[in-house]
Amino acid sequence: MNDRSQLEPGDDVSVRAQDLVRWAEALAGIARTGLGFTANDYERERFEEVLAVAADIKSAAAGDDPDRPAADALVSDWLRIVGSGIAGYATPKVAVGAVVGDDQDRLLLIQRADSGVWLYPTGWADIGYSPAEVAVKEVREETGIKCEVVAPVAILDGLRLGFSRVPLYSLVFRCRAVGGELAHHPQECLDVGWFARDSLPEPLASIGSWVGLAFDAIEGRLDTTSFDSPRDPVWRGTP
Repeated sequence: MNDRSQLEPGDDVSVRAQDLVRWAEALAGIARTGLGFTANDYERERFEEVLAVAADIKSAAAGDDPDRPAADALVSDWLRIVGSGIAGYATPKVAVGAVVGDDQDRLLLIQRADSGVWLYPTGWADIGYSPAEVAVKEVREETGIKCEVVAPVAILDGLRLGFSRVPLYSLVFRCRAVGGELAHHPQECLDVGWFARDSLPEPLASIGSWVGLAFDAIEGRLDTTSFDSPRDPVWRGTP
């Protein structure tokens, strides 16, 4: 990526849509946190203005109508979730995923009802559950399979990697099937099944960028947890 401090005429300064989304959500998070901690009307006006700018950036990334209806709606949504004090500190949501293998080293996949893509079982973290407990619960609810957690596989930033348009951390665990029968959740899944590496269904979520990691995990060939390494600088470093 080009260093903006040393640009020359004719240099490519194009920006990816996913970077615009990431920057917009970061600005919105700073502004919402500021609104949650300030009682100063002047500061509130400034933070609300930052929200409007962030909404314009995110709408532009999505190719929305420039007449602002989508941006205005986004500002309203952000303002509705502003809290007070510590409760108002804006942080990413947390999702928990499970790559589950069977005794034939097949991977358990669901076809998501919301998008039709195939992915490992995943869901939002629930209050009162540990991340590993959420993984077990999601697998049982979405697929009918009982599993045990073996080890963490990955800790990922969805905005940074471009597979989420909202601030999201994904915690992924390697799991082992220990019982149950395949039975997809009728509201959350269109289908469910066990798949070998060379017979995966289509379409795969995120163009299957996670497939190699998932099979390496269930085949016991991972000895470290994957994570997004720190960038320097954070805002201009490559993903």
